[in-house]
Amino acid sequence: MWLKFMNLFQKNLLGRGPPSCVILHSGERSSQISNCLLVNSTIMQSPAEKKPGVYTYVSQWPIYSLAWSVRQDKPSRLAIGSFIEEYSNKVELVQFNPSTSDFTTDNRLIFDHPYAPTNVMFFPSGAATNPDLIATSGDYLRIWEIHDDRIELRSLLNGNMSSEFNSAITSFDWAEFDTRRVATSSVDTTCTIWDIEREAVDTQLVAHDKEVNDISWGGFNVFASASGDGTVRIFDLRDKERSTIVYENPAQDGSLLRLEWNKQDPRFIATVGMDSNRVVILDIRFPTAPLMELKKHGASVNAISWSPRMGHQLCSVSDDSRAMIWEVVRSGFGSDGADMEPEMWYGVTAQINQVRWSPVELDWVAIAFLNKLQLLKV
Repeated sequence: MWLKFMNLFQKNLLGRGPPSCVILHSGERSSQISNCLLVNSTIMQSPAEKKPGVYTYVSQWPIYSLAWSVRQDKPSRLAIGSFIEEYSNKVELVQFNPSTSDFTTDNRLIFDHPYAPTNVMFFPSGAATNPDLIATSGDYLRIWEIHDDRIELRSLLNGNMSSEFNSAITSFDWAEFDTRRVATSSVDTTCTIWDIEREAVDTQLVAHDKEVNDISWGGFNVFASASGDGTVRIFDLRDKERSTIVYENPAQDGSLLRLEWNKQDPRFIATVGMDSNRVVILDIRFPTAPLMELKKHGASVNAISWSPRMGHQLCSVSDDSRAMIWEVVRSGFGSDGADMEPEMWYGVTAQINQVRWSPVELDWVAIAFLNKLQLLKV
């Protein structure tokens, strides 16, 4: 799925310009219109979709990226990014109501996005006094401001100062410890640290020998990246001339696809190889070999997400249509993980593209497949 996504993204990035605006409405097909009625709508789940602990929102588009909001005044709010094989894509805000098990949307809080967004994140602070912001990546890093009745583009950040064009951004991570900083990874082998208040590049590093597919903060001034060159590298911005390779994929042509640093226990990083059914857990204190490999998926793993507050649980999703939750650090410590079984798993009817563990409501995990967003109470 990811390889198809990036191939289409780069093909469209090089070959197309923007079309006229397309506005989509709940329950309608896309239409070229200049005036429309914008209303709130509540999406009730059908009886077939209602299962204990499983709540489903059906979008108008295939879903690739998703994020949870952390604002205290916006509990259970999510954003979903579309995967449409055209220039014009969408990002939509969805509000879940745990008391009624229903989802609410507002057509005024759906915005057009050039190309499918490779990642989406809300401003990583719970304080309601902060501006309500959301960031997306694709051809550029964009910062958007959310109002009650609209979403407006606040910043468009281009890391290529020598050209109006920018290399595709594969992912980014917004630092919780310093919300001015956003780290991006790119197909041009660089990692860029942005100061979004100044709308300027703070640091740009040639990080790998091939495209950088993912990036994750591990603490103040420290981030890790995963690349098509098969390595996970750690960078310290206080010493920009050096990096530490903590993992090299032994597989031939072993591009690494996903990476996430455990924010609650920064000894551990999880990474996934391209077309691999294994999740590799790294202990950065011992960089010569993985701590363990989780091998129970039956097809390629597409995404991973650490439990934000517990630090020992990890959720992985795969082309085998399963989401698996692992007790990684606590129960598996000292094991190579070869025979480790997931603590629980959940199956759907299609390949699962994305997973995000809620950073606020810790017993909720969101997954995306086809045009469905599902919330799982774990």
